[in-house]
Amino acid sequence: MTVLRSVLDTTAPEYAANREAMLAKLDALEAEHAKALAGGGEKYLARHRGRGRLPARERVELLLDPDTPFLELSPLAAWGSDYTVGASLVTGIGVVEGVECLITANDPTVRGGASNPWTLKKALRANEIARANRLPLISLVESGGADLPSQKEIFIPGGALFRDLTRLSEAGIPTIAVVFGNSTAGGAYVPGMSDHVIMVDRGAKVFLGGPPLVRMATGEEADDEELGGAGMHARVSGLADHFAVDEPDALRQARRVVARLNRPKAHPAPGAADVRPPRHDE
Repeated sequence: MTVLRSVLDTTAPEYAANREAMLAKLDALEAEHAKALAGGGEKYLARHRGRGRLPARERVELLLDPDTPFLELSPLAAWGSDYTVGASLVTGIGVVEGVECLITANDPTVRGGASNPWTLKKALRANEIARANRLPLISLVESGGADLPSQKEIFIPGGALFRDLTRLSEAGIPTIAVVFGNSTAGGAYVPGMSDHVIMVDRGAKVFLGGPPLVRMATGEEADDEELGGAGMHARVSGLADHFAVDEPDALRQARRVVARLNRPKAHPAPGAADVRPPRHDE
């Protein structure tokens, strides 16, 4: 075996200067990543928790198998734009009941989880990865649909999100939607076109237009629950396959759905014999 040897002089002034420059860049990168982790900020996070809701990343954490890694994708989407870093969406690959899954989670602390052009790019990239690697897609949904000021940029290309759901299902790749809160307008199509749908009682709201729009268009009076609540969709419309009493119950049911997929890994895991310890200290 050929061993590559380094001739780098770690005592040279050039090395010290380069190291300091790189550490500064890494600090800047860490600061931008912290913005993505912060979501909409303390004010909106506190308001979200005050409603008895879990933040997007905590939902993902409870969904995953304990002590398993989560490979986050596109964490700095929208960096350098007018939109919040992270693009109001968390995406990544994690292990649920021993199955590697592609997970997307709307961040409702950022403009109610509404989608902007960068949200769309990030979601489409996640769907592409799910399809290429045959990963079940789990959508943790709480979104007001398109961000109105930028809807002209996402209204037509946004249809690709719903096309992807049908193509994944056609290819035998399961799609699962867990609806926690508002899933309105374009957001309603995600549970509408997923194979398995779980909705949270008194939390999930799935409709194309809310009560004010219905009142203006038809004169009919209906509240959120009558129009698109979890109870109505579980007992009347049939959109909800599973009815959850709260968010932890919804995530438990999502794990149960994945466990019953009977889905083997696409590729075998590397054996212990294939992994050699490093020659040098890490």
